[in-house]
Amino acid sequence: MTLQDDLKRWRSVALAAGIAGAALCAIGFFISPFQFYRSYLWSYLFIVGVSVGSLAWLMLQYLTGGAWGVVIRRPCEAAARTLPLVALMFLPIAIGIPNLYPWSHAKIVAADEILRHKQPYLNMPFFLTRAAIYLAGWNLLSWLFNRWSERSHRKMTALAGPGLIFWGFSVTFMAVDWVLSLDPHWFSTIFGMLFMVGQALSSMAFLIVVMVLVSRRPPMSEVLTPGHLHDLGKFLLALVMVWAYFSFSQFLIIWAGNLPEEIPWYLVRLRGGWQYVALALVIGHFALPFALLLSRDLKRNYKLLAGIAICVLFMRMVDLYWLVAPDFKKGPFSVSWMDFAAPIGLCGIWLAYFLIQLGERPLMPVNDPHLVEALEHGRE
Repeated sequence: MTLQDDLKRWRSVALAAGIAGAALCAIGFFISPFQFYRSYLWSYLFIVGVSVGSLAWLMLQYLTGGAWGVVIRRPCEAAARTLPLVALMFLPIAIGIPNLYPWSHAKIVAADEILRHKQPYLNMPFFLTRAAIYLAGWNLLSWLFNRWSERSHRKMTALAGPGLIFWGFSVTFMAVDWVLSLDPHWFSTIFGMLFMVGQALSSMAFLIVVMVLVSRRPPMSEVLTPGHLHDLGKFLLALVMVWAYFSFSQFLIIWAGNLPEEIPWYLVRLRGGWQYVALALVIGHFALPFALLLSRDLKRNYKLLAGIAICVLFMRMVDLYWLVAPDFKKGPFSVSWMDFAAPIGLCGIWLAYFLIQLGERPLMPVNDPHLVEALEHGRE
């Protein structure tokens, strides 16, 4: 059995799950359109994080020139090539703006002084224009890096720096537009950074899982070594710590300030059962992976590192749910069946398309000037 056979099998399973989840979401839309849009939003944010985060890793590798990125080059490119699908998946959110964002209703804005003050920024035409800029910019970068992948290393190195700057600004504004404006009375100056780290963490965890899976067949079984996984595991450990640092910094500053404009956002998420979700994030998103990833041997163990990466991916979804869902529920913790159907549908369809893209090119960039260095580095 070859790697292509594995990819086809995985693709079939992912597509079947995606179609089943999408069918359930379609049924849910007619039962409760409000719940459909709410479940769809946080699930879509997870897909954006993996896709755009992989593009950021691709650009960072070209910028730094490190050997660590050569082995993940093709999975990063494949994930970046899914961005046209990600742009298409934004359509339900564009249609469901009135169901998601209070600032989209003229009566609510007219009765709220803060919303009237923010109306020049928070309005539907400008919101959709900004979303189009983010999606178009990400797709353009993906197209350029994939087009030049086998032609011009210099061009990609020159574009990587400006591309990362665009990624930083676009993700920051995306976080403000798509998540922070769910509660337009609340604000945080570090919120964009949290989403940047979250995207980098989601995509790195995903890439680790992919690399472990493809390492069972040639050519990756002959290329990937525990040394490569050790490097990727160190990135995962660093990002887990940075996420925890930013999250705690935001909480500490807002809690210490105890301002009526800021503190209610956390009060909603620390009461009525939501506090247990927050505790699960502290343990599963930080304490457990941090403690395990300190081990050098674990980071060099294929199955154990992949298991931790899967745990991190799951906790990334929990984190996005904790950020988004309380703005709609405004009460005790509860979960809708669409909160399971939406991520299964979106992730299944996206994963099937990713696997198609992954099989289109050789897994190793044979013409890359850093290839020999990467192979030697992995065996040190």
